[in-house]
Amino acid sequence: MAEGPLDMRMDQNSAVQAQDLINTSTASELEEILRTCGEERWARRISRAIHSHRSTQPISTTTELSRIISGAIPARYRSPAINPATRTFQALRIAVNNELKNLHYALDEACDLLNSGGRMGVISFHSLEDRIVKQKFQQWQKGCTCPPRVPQCICGNEKTITMLTKKPVVPTRDEVQVNPRSRSAKLRVAEKI
Repeated sequence: MAEGPLDMRMDQNSAVQAQDLINTSTASELEEILRTCGEERWARRISRAIHSHRSTQPISTTTELSRIISGAIPARYRSPAINPATRTFQALRIAVNNELKNLHYALDEACDLLNSGGRMGVISFHSLEDRIVKQKFQQWQKGCTCPPRVPQCICGNEKTITMLTKKPVVPTRDEVQVNPRSRSAKLRVAEKI
């Protein structure tokens, strides 16, 4: 929304910036990042537009990238309420900071640190995060992963948590009016056995 460098690092000591990904990744690598980290419907068109533009000059600012993305998405599919570059910028931020891998690690560590009866609440703000949290909770609640035909457990996995929220808790309409950023928040809670 504002002119700025394509950095997106949460840790300024990290080597890779968004600008590096945009200007050095192949079109197919960019497409994969946009598809997996941003669930971007127009990943192929956007990655090709970025690749085409950078063949003449490197992309170095947020507004420049935003214009390229907007031009790649057909006008009839652009929402007036949401910037068409939102998912792409989200995907780049997630990739630059390795957020999905870090989420897996943080969830495992948090579960290990809980005492019996301790509770873990996780708020996610997009479907990728929520899916990871949901799958981890289900995996920990299920425990044994042996096929049903095996008479005795050989995997050694045990049930470690009980999910306290079958479905995610989402903000009420009133809460969203007071705090618009909460509109995509989903809370899941589990208790250590």
